[in-house]
Amino acid sequence: MKSSVALSVGILLLVAFAGFAEAETLKGSRPNIVLVMTDDQGMGDLSCMGNKVVKTPHIDHFYEQATRFTDFQVSPTCAPTRAALMSGRAPFKNGVTHTIMQRERMALSTFTMPQALQNAGYKTGIFGKWHLGDEEAYLPGSRGFDEVLIHGAGGIGQVPLGDFPPNKENVYFDNVLLHNDTIVQTKGFCTDLFFQSGLAWIKEQHQSGNPYFAYIALNAPHAPLVAPEKYTERFLDLGWDKGTAGRYGMIENIDDNFGRMMEKLDQWGALDHTLVIFMTDNGATHLSGKLNGKRVKHFNADLKGGKNSPNEGGSHVPAFWYWKGVLGEGVDIDALAAHIDLYPTFCDLAGAKLPDDAQEFDGRSLLPLLKDPKAEWADRELFFHCGRWPTGDQDKFKFQKCAVRTDRWRFVNNEQLYDISADPGETTDVADSHSDVVGNLRMSYDAWWASVTPLLVNENLPRVKPAEQPLAIRYHKQLEQKGIPEWAPEGI
Repeated sequence: MKSSVALSVGILLLVAFAGFAEAETLKGSRPNIVLVMTDDQGMGDLSCMGNKVVKTPHIDHFYEQATRFTDFQVSPTCAPTRAALMSGRAPFKNGVTHTIMQRERMALSTFTMPQALQNAGYKTGIFGKWHLGDEEAYLPGSRGFDEVLIHGAGGIGQVPLGDFPPNKENVYFDNVLLHNDTIVQTKGFCTDLFFQSGLAWIKEQHQSGNPYFAYIALNAPHAPLVAPEKYTERFLDLGWDKGTAGRYGMIENIDDNFGRMMEKLDQWGALDHTLVIFMTDNGATHLSGKLNGKRVKHFNADLKGGKNSPNEGGSHVPAFWYWKGVLGEGVDIDALAAHIDLYPTFCDLAGAKLPDDAQEFDGRSLLPLLKDPKAEWADRELFFHCGRWPTGDQDKFKFQKCAVRTDRWRFVNNEQLYDISADPGETTDVADSHSDVVGNLRMSYDAWWASVTPLLVNENLPRVKPAEQPLAIRYHKQLEQKGIPEWAPEGI
């Protein structure tokens, strides 16, 4: 009996040691990286997070297997989050303070995360939404991506803001997109296409033995709220309004595509050496709808605010990480993490070396937490500002729609203080009873604002007319010279 107990204990210790040893080799392990990021999907927009209306069984299963960052922060709107991912630092330091008006262009001085991965021998691909500038120098093919399939502007159909002119019709189906250096005509629903294109490219890299970074950056469920009929009819039959049916239909379509992606990666034997991440770019939109004609609030995980809010609902998003046999399954990491942390983390994983003149990171590598979810993690200050001020008025808006977040506190609009550890829904302002905290966070915010103001390189630029948008000019030129060819991804 004693010998069998000893044997069992020995086996457990051996397994634990093997897991620890494997985790210790994360740095320089060079996994493939697949990053799936959805658009305008909040903490409450998954059934695994408590939503009782939408059904997301595939992402739910992924959640159960994943290492989950329970306090993961991004920016309150689209382009700033993308700039943070690509640079490893606060988006305002890249000049990105808006989603339009040329203020979404990521500063050309930025040495991007895909450039770093290219330097480490990775192939890099983007499929979906870029939203960091549409002029040639700003496009992803000029910023470190080998394979590119994107729409223009911040959303498909946003033609006055820079998307391809034909996309104002039949939005989200049969779109005109940029494939590498050629504008092409595609077929099908946008989310299906972006996943299929990403998978076809991943399969090619897998067969070639190349390490790769696949960035599947969906525009869904960003408005307009449109999904294939088979995804909307269930909600309409239940009595939901057309907008809710469209949005939740988009989410269920994402879920089906995500499930198919994981199935294919498994079939190809890729999961043993592939880190897969699911996250969203900011908080939810359309926080209410109508059910049988009555206005109701949609589930928002009990968070205050949504997209374009300085509160938790604007920046607290899902972040699920899975690497078969390497990261813990069903493990929660409660430390305060953020979008600015992905770049240094990926560099550590890939063994990427940065040039001497690369920007300094605001983010930290998450490897210590991935190795040990309870590892020491020093408190930090994360700064948020929704931007979007009228041109030239940034100083007037210094304290409007802004926040500072630490592990415990969220300080909003330079006056409201919430104890997130006890009150994640921000129901009670405790500023009066914690004047010392308020004073310290005010000083920190002032210093941060002073540091970013000189770097706002896109301020005070003229508004670009629709006909003068870079991709509109490019579209009409190609149409005249050689036409717009039809394109479809390889089969998988």
